[in-house]
Amino acid sequence: MRIGMYGGTFDPIHYGHLLLAESARQQMNLDKVIFVPAGIPPHKRDWTLAPEKDRIAMLELAIRGNAAFEIDRYEIDSPNVSYTVHTLEYLHERYPGAEFFLLLGEDMLRSFPHWREPQRICELAPPLVIGRAGREIEDLDFLSGVASPEKMEQIKRSRIHMIQVAYSSSEIRDCIAQGKSIRYQTPPEVIEYIQKNALYGYASHEELQDALMS
Repeated sequence: MRIGMYGGTFDPIHYGHLLLAESARQQMNLDKVIFVPAGIPPHKRDWTLAPEKDRIAMLELAIRGNAAFEIDRYEIDSPNVSYTVHTLEYLHERYPGAEFFLLLGEDMLRSFPHWREPQRICELAPPLVIGRAGREIEDLDFLSGVASPEKMEQIKRSRIHMIQVAYSSSEIRDCIAQGKSIRYQTPPEVIEYIQKNALYGYASHEELQDALMS
């Protein structure tokens, strides 16, 4: 079994996340993609996230109907800071014998050598670097200190091409706080959930009852 792990805060999930996961699934013949929402992300400890139950609920709504997508609560349920290396060790125990890959956007690539135990991550799940359409991947030599020559070749061969999109969770949150529409940026079911549960400052814009969908 070939499995892609896709970690993130998903605060909220949007079409860019979904397109990235589906592009990786199709191009690398993955049997499934596991979305792992972060509990306490090490690089965003001073950032107040939406409640865990809400981020999980929005993820469930967004991936509903795709049998190849699923959610794992390992990091959400852990009281500790979320480190990818620990999550991958857990997933290997849960799926013995499976071949894992780490879905990783190019925007996160430069910081990867500074993650907790990057060498171990490369052994557990070589990164699938998600490139933008029409762009060649940047020089990966800076990863040579954390990946073996064999893994480096695998990473270079495993670039995923994706249609260029500019969706951003932070921009979606800003739009909501300003009473602007987020239609076509995230699934309608997610928008309705945000509206119903007054997430991201929506409650302070009562006069803009229909703004999220207008």
